[in-house]
Amino acid sequence: MLILATAVFLYYTIWTLLMPFVDEDHPLQQLFPPRVWAIRLPVILILLGSAVVGSFLSVVMIRSNRRRALKAKKAS
Repeated sequence: MLILATAVFLYYTIWTLLMPFVDEDHPLQQLFPPRVWAIRLPVILILLGSAVVGSFLSVVMIRSNRRRALKAKKAS
């Protein structure tokens, strides 16, 4: 897993930091998607990640409140 993460990091770093200085007609440009995706991909990943975390927290809070309400109902 660490090797994959390192490879992805290196690929993204080369794509965003080095490729703007390489000519557009260079064959190396064929290995990378258009530059606009260098911004879109992290934004999409951040939005998806925050949606998953927010959904998880919402479910946990709703379940916690239900349990608390049941305890209060039984106590009275």
